[in-house]
Amino acid sequence: QVQLVESGGGLVQAGESLRLSCAASGRTFSINTMGWFRQAPGKEREFVVVMYWRGGSTYYADSVKGRFTISKDNAKNTVYLQMNSLKPDDTAVYYCAAEPRGQLRTTPRDYAYWGQGTQVIVSS
Repeated sequence: QVQLVESGGGLVQAGESLRLSCAASGRTFSINTMGWFRQAPGKEREFVVVMYWRGGSTYYADSVKGRFTISKDNAKNTVYLQMNSLKPDDTAVYYCAAEPRGQLRTTPRDYAYWGQGTQVIVSS
């Protein structure tokens, strides 16, 4: 099993930045890809970004490309999501997810492990 714990959410104004963290524990050696998703009230969970756990390629949703950056601290088994130039449309609960299988996947159902989520609210 893999446990994921997100943190770093909060309330910010449009144009400001936040950095989310996702700490992984347990059978982290089994992780192949890590993704961030978000879910706004009344909407389906949507893909934000995905990366290979051991480094390499990343893939971003068009809506966040150029504003969000995913990174990883190998020593801490923690993945970060740096979010800049935030917009009210970025308001959502943000989830990190881990998947043992290969390939960069963008569909929530393709991920085996999920964190509890962290709320991000961007005011206008």
